[in-house]
Amino acid sequence: MPEATPTPIKAELLRSWSLPEQGGNKSDRGTVLVVGGARQTPGAVLLAAEAALRVGAGKVQVATASDTASAVAVALPEAFVQGLPVLHSGELAVAGADRVVELAQGADVVLLGSGLGDPECADLLLTQIVPRLDNLVVLDALGTAFLTGRLDGVRHLAGRVLLTPNLTETAAMLERSEDEVGDDQLGAARAVAEATGAAVLSGGEVSYVVSPGGDAWSCDAGVPGLATAGSGDVKAGLVTGLLARGATPEQAAAWGAWAHARAGERLSQERPGFLARDVMLELPLELRRTEEPGSSS
Repeated sequence: MPEATPTPIKAELLRSWSLPEQGGNKSDRGTVLVVGGARQTPGAVLLAAEAALRVGAGKVQVATASDTASAVAVALPEAFVQGLPVLHSGELAVAGADRVVELAQGADVVLLGSGLGDPECADLLLTQIVPRLDNLVVLDALGTAFLTGRLDGVRHLAGRVLLTPNLTETAAMLERSEDEVGDDQLGAARAVAEATGAAVLSGGEVSYVVSPGGDAWSCDAGVPGLATAGSGDVKAGLVTGLLARGATPEQAAAWGAWAHARAGERLSQERPGFLARDVMLELPLELRRTEEPGSSS
């Protein structure tokens, strides 16, 4: 029976739940595939992919709008970038689904959703992708639209899924009002985890990590400045990179929530007005500070 009160995420807890070592070559540290980014939002996949690399993923591939794929490849020369067909609106077209599934066959972790802008288009695309995956999967942002009306849609990936919704996306999945979800964010996260069989990292003023069995952890670190454009994409890339290194979904979520929040706290003191890319650059340092015994984190 899970505890009713979530366990606070602190540095001491995380040190007892240590991340896998980063030894070996780049293939040993896992391959990540990031899928998303409409014509108007190439920065989302760029932030997510770079964050995954910076926290230890060995290789990163990006599948994004063909209009912007070349620019993404130049901005992140460490990644393989595949252009996908787009609709007139700039959203990714269903015609690219087969290529995504093909790329996923060579990946350890697939991140879906960063930068998608239309829930209906996201649902149509992911309906042709998610049921065909056999990887670790992270559904972020509008990637979670795939689960609205089909909360059992990732059951075939039992134990290998992490959802990273904000309050609006959680409300959409549960088909509840945002006010209702906001009044009981932990209860809503538990409801999503139970219905989907996935681990959940629920973002809000407090971040909650919930396992499918109902075990929960909470992180109340962080600052208002983290509510900035691209911050969620950085966090999604962070947890995806940790999964590529071998962390479990719950472990990646707990470490990710803490490192992201602590990076924001540190930046708010040193550089008010920071951007999401500044948070990304702080993440490796926060992970190291937390891992080191006697750290002040």
